[in-house]
Amino acid sequence: MEAFEGHKPVLYKEVMELLQLRHGDTIVDGTLGGAGHAKGILERIAPDGFLIGIDKDATAIERGKERLKEYERNIVLIRNDFKQVTSILDELHINKVNGALLDLGVSSFQLDQAERGFSYHQDAPLDMRMNQSSALTAYEVVNRYSEEDLCKLIREYGEEKWAARIAKFVVEDRQIRELETTQDLVRTIKKAIPRAVRSDGGHPARKTFQAIRIEVNGELSGLETALEQYVGKLEKNGRLAVITFHSLEDRIVKQTFKRLQDPCECPKDFPVCVCGKQSQVKIVTRKPVMPAEEEIQENPRARSAKLRVVEKR
Repeated sequence: MEAFEGHKPVLYKEVMELLQLRHGDTIVDGTLGGAGHAKGILERIAPDGFLIGIDKDATAIERGKERLKEYERNIVLIRNDFKQVTSILDELHINKVNGALLDLGVSSFQLDQAERGFSYHQDAPLDMRMNQSSALTAYEVVNRYSEEDLCKLIREYGEEKWAARIAKFVVEDRQIRELETTQDLVRTIKKAIPRAVRSDGGHPARKTFQAIRIEVNGELSGLETALEQYVGKLEKNGRLAVITFHSLEDRIVKQTFKRLQDPCECPKDFPVCVCGKQSQVKIVTRKPVMPAEEEIQENPRARSAKLRVVEKR
């Protein structure tokens, strides 16, 4: 694997191969992050290719400009949500693109910035905002949500079986003193989860932090519609690659791709389709592509990654 100056793009080799990049292609990287994937894409589509990089994190855009400065004539970097791709491309007067990538995880750079509050290993204010101009923070979720709402989001977004106990302990602790930092929350979670099962499935706070991060950033909201927009902007035979890091996201991607490949709504016993809905894509990855053991050893954050790819018909 190439050197990435601390940032390790997940499933890098697989993404580069499955996107089938060619010189002169126009590609959207909807989640620029540390620009590792973007740099690899530009190496393959230059000198005549063009990349549109999108990220709602202002720091990611600034770092991307620096990291990709040798390709400044081949890129435009835009601070926005990847779900706004249709309006972004329309403003750029780009009707169709040859490929697109969405890496839906938190970037290594964001995780490594302690002050951003994404990590349960480092003490920092409860923030977790990818877009730092957003109003909702992890602090607001932890200290203002009702016990019922906390339980629901931790159970649904974190798939945490101890959600009810965690929500109960959070509400009890914040009545004594508001939880202001990541380690305040970690201590409460550790109290809530029985000691005998704390070692199951990694760090005891992992699932709750994931749930709060998803809530703060609205990560699941509008994902299905966004995937449809990306497919709609692909040229014939263009490919969309999506990397997910938890089962809820992966389920949405899997089901959306399946529906776009087979949109027919006719009853199964109909001999021929009469609804008239046409297949928009062909699923390239019958099963999700997973990181090799070697990559997981080099970059443990890749462990839960899944890559799915479709091709425009």
